[in-house]
Amino acid sequence: MSSSLKHKTIHGIIWSSIEKFSVQGIQFVLQILMARILLPEDYGTIAMLTIFIAISQSFVDCGFSNALIRKVNRTETDYSTVFYFNIFVGLIFYFILFFASPLIADFYYTPILGPLTKVLGLSLFFNSLCVVQQARLTINLNFKTQAVISLLSVLASGALGLWMAYSDYGVWALAVQTVLQAALRMILFWGLAKWKPTQKFSKVSFKEMFGFGSKILASGLLDTIYKNIYTIIIGKCFSNTVLGYYSRADQFAQFPSSNLTGIMQRVTFPVLSAIQNEDERLRTNYRKFLRLSAFVIFPLMIGLSALAAPFVELLLTDKWAGAIPLLQVICVAYMWYPIHAINLNLLQVKGRSDLFLKLDVIKKISSTIILFITVPIGVLAMCYGSIAISVMALVINTYYTGKLIKIGFLTQMRDILPIIASCILMFFLITIAISFFEHCLVKLIVGIVIGVMSYLSVAYFFRYTELDELLSIIKRK
Repeated sequence: MSSSLKHKTIHGIIWSSIEKFSVQGIQFVLQILMARILLPEDYGTIAMLTIFIAISQSFVDCGFSNALIRKVNRTETDYSTVFYFNIFVGLIFYFILFFASPLIADFYYTPILGPLTKVLGLSLFFNSLCVVQQARLTINLNFKTQAVISLLSVLASGALGLWMAYSDYGVWALAVQTVLQAALRMILFWGLAKWKPTQKFSKVSFKEMFGFGSKILASGLLDTIYKNIYTIIIGKCFSNTVLGYYSRADQFAQFPSSNLTGIMQRVTFPVLSAIQNEDERLRTNYRKFLRLSAFVIFPLMIGLSALAAPFVELLLTDKWAGAIPLLQVICVAYMWYPIHAINLNLLQVKGRSDLFLKLDVIKKISSTIILFITVPIGVLAMCYGSIAISVMALVINTYYTGKLIKIGFLTQMRDILPIIASCILMFFLITIAISFFEHCLVKLIVGIVIGVMSYLSVAYFFRYTELDELLSIIKRK
């Protein structure tokens, strides 16, 4: 990796990390405070709408932001074309949700979902107004400005949401917080990104980017539907409370996994795109990103799994105890997400959105079969099934990676096997150590200390290059 590219990569990782973890850290604290006030069924009610909002948001983006990032000679006409199209789609899907809201309420036999859908749908339109501004900042690896925007919007919206929760507004506290955050993001992107559209909409530009973006859209839709199909099934077949347990466990597991995966995706995509035609250089940097991601994310997920009980009981109180076994299992499924993401990034870098879509279709069909086998057994069995699905998806994802740059499943597993072994050892040491204590806070502190010390000691003793790379990044900044 050239010094210039390495500097941009490190700078991007740092500011993307600051954005993700300052914002998500604040949201995490706010959600804990709100969860101590609100009931599991409040979260279950909001979770019922997740799939409808998520599908609509997929159409708002349509994969065009990735098409803009990947395109080498992008123009102002390209930006404006995407901008106008996004606004059109945002309005269309808001009105679809608005008029479909009574049907959604009837589907779940929950009347409050009608007005909730109309309010939450506003976030779609606000998000459609700032897709291009965010893509431009990402292209320039300007995650600092994005961090400022995200931080300010989450602070303001979170403060209002917390006040509403304390004031007994119930589920509306969660809904208003979401919409206000989207509105503030839109306003700040317009104020700080320093870009305004021209009056040009180009059919040629639209067709060119749609050729790439449409396949990413189709794949994204499949992924969105599949990710939220658990919510639909649990909401339909089980109670609001059980759905609340699942959604809370899923959000806790997503916090380290999805945020760190998002950081690596946002940085690696533009970086690897810059060297897309240099296979040897691409292969070397790809493996570095892969090992570094696993080195950071695997121990966090395994550690959270080991400490799920004291973590939930201390932070959320005993009323959320039903989320503990679900969180322990989901963590293991989510720990593979960064490996999935980097593999899929490579397909996009190589312009193979057709393979991206093909793989997603195969994965979703196989995953759906596993899902419907586990549904009659219960929610916990569904979570165990998600582990099998994650591992199966990894095997499928790595097939074409091996074809494109000769880094297949076995090569990738050899690269990260020492990290997996270290995490397993850490898990058993944490489990044994906390068994000697009763108080949740003591268990949490002891478990964290034992986990960090054991993992870093193994990494240092066996001279993991990822530890040196991580220390190098810290020293540089």
